Amino acid sequence: QVQLAESGGGLVQPGGSLRLSCAASGMIFSINTMGWYRQAPGKQRELVALITSGGSTNYADSVKGRFTISRDNAKKTWYLQMNSLKPEDTAVYYCNADIRASFQSSRNYWGQGTQVAVSS
Repeated sequence: QVQLAESGGGLVQPGGSLRLSCAASGMIFSINTMGWYRQAPGKQRELVALITSGGSTNYADSVKGRFTISRDNAKKTWYLQMNSLKPEDTAVYYCNADIRASFQSSRNYWGQGTQVAVSS
């Protein structure tokens, strides 16, 4: 069974940095697009960043220039480096990926979420 495990959330002061990680485990044949989403209290879940299997990236306008998504295919892990954090970045961050498990067709998977709080 495929599972995604996030780590790296926490409390940080405005202007600080955090690095989120998401590790996929299980009988995985391939991972296509990997991404990060976030959901703030009272708001809808929104896309933060995506990275394709070829390394192309896409970012929400609100995080461009501050956040960087990257992936390590060998480790089945992807990362979100968050710099110059702002209070409005406070949210639960979810990792997401299109994964083809062994002997199965590709489907979309979500992590359990990790809290990021930006406050002085």
